[in-house]
Amino acid sequence: MNIVCLDLEGVLVPEIWIAFSEASGIPELRRTTRDEPDYDKLMRFRLNILREHNLGLKDIQRTIATIDPMPGAKEFLDTLRSETQVLILSDTFTQFASPLMEKLGWPAIFCNELEVGADGMITGYRIRVPQSKLTTVKALQSIGFDTIASGDSYNDLGMIQASKAGFLFRSTEQIQKDHPELPACETYEELLSLIRGAL
Repeated sequence: MNIVCLDLEGVLVPEIWIAFSEASGIPELRRTTRDEPDYDKLMRFRLNILREHNLGLKDIQRTIATIDPMPGAKEFLDTLRSETQVLILSDTFTQFASPLMEKLGWPAIFCNELEVGADGMITGYRIRVPQSKLTTVKALQSIGFDTIASGDSYNDLGMIQASKAGFLFRSTEQIQKDHPELPACETYEELLSLIRGAL
């Protein structure tokens, strides 16, 4: 039994924080897991900036409403889901993901949860489990699934390396250089071909 585990941002949709950085005019918010391997450090940094600028959940959600999947992403996902089980594993938050899942045809997603105060300010976040992508892949394997994984960032490496087959998709030059053993591709056609070869 195969299941394909895909990252969300940078693979199927643009990076939410980069879009919000551009919308808010705050360049520091461009920093993502492609730049910072330590997710807790990255989120603390982001929440501090939001507090400094008095920006809350609704401000980010307004930007998310304008984000569309990457060209070809929904078609790729539809094709893949017609051939095998697919699960999106993301370090984003349910409060961010829902409008994007609607645009992608409601695929299954496991992600995290924001803690939001009565005033709409983001006060913290709850990570589902430590190293959530790797932990989820291992859990799937423990119940009889062979996992195939793809992502673009540092936080995807664990699930990619632990899977039966794993691929970098539109990753950074640095990550590709650090992990020459991982096949890397740039188009959905290439990724679909790699996944099919592993099924």
